[in-house]
Amino acid sequence: MQFVEANGARIPAIGLGTWELRGRTCARLVEQALKLGYRHIDTAQVYENEREVGEGLRASGVRRDDVFVTTKVWTTHFAPNDLERSTKESLAKLRLSEVDLLLLHWPNPQVPLSETLGALGHVRRLGLSRHIGVSNFTVALIEQAVAACPEPLACDQVEYHPYLDQTKVREACARHGMAVVAYSPVAKGRIKNDQTLARIGQTYRKTAAQVCLRWLVQQNVSAIPRTSRIERLSENIDIFDFALSDDEMLRISQMGSARGRLTDFGFAPKWD
Repeated sequence: MQFVEANGARIPAIGLGTWELRGRTCARLVEQALKLGYRHIDTAQVYENEREVGEGLRASGVRRDDVFVTTKVWTTHFAPNDLERSTKESLAKLRLSEVDLLLLHWPNPQVPLSETLGALGHVRRLGLSRHIGVSNFTVALIEQAVAACPEPLACDQVEYHPYLDQTKVREACARHGMAVVAYSPVAKGRIKNDQTLARIGQTYRKTAAQVCLRWLVQQNVSAIPRTSRIERLSENIDIFDFALSDDEMLRISQMGSARGRLTDFGFAPKWD
């Protein structure tokens, strides 16, 4: 497994996203992913599956210290006292004493960012999370967050795939030593029908999705594809035995635009 290093954090380059995974299915997929070699599991309070993620982690038999666990605080818990309390609730559901990475799930302009970032830093100092970061933050919000946070931020977790140009966010993160973690890295399955990626994949006997994930990893991005199918788990992690050429990397990058976003909500910030 390769790692993305950022402000003291070593984030495994491929992880398992668990959005929309529930109940026994979630626990079983987490268990199988870890047995296959995954070492990065991503969950969130709003996913309502932290308990099952913890069950899968324990069932896998993999040592806790070998697994990088991320969870996220929902926007309604951004007030300082709420943030600490909700983090402890997440840890109780996961049955962990700490997570490896705690993120603010989305920006919330209703709570001053300085207060939320101060509370996030406090949670880290309490030992409830080894590292902290943000998710769905724009360039302007990254700059504000770095200035306001008393502790280093490890990453910005954002939607990122070949159809969405995230150059500005990547450059902002790089300026501050932060990693980019890509959710929806295979564009919610749309990648599998992409002819450009499929043709590149033929060269390496890889699928379009594998080419896509390799493209992300070669940018020093950590990708967390979600799947509900166990057979996909093996495919998504089998990307470390080939490398894309500079020309192939460029061809894939040129597919992206600012209009390629697939995840958006009314409460989202004004995107870059």
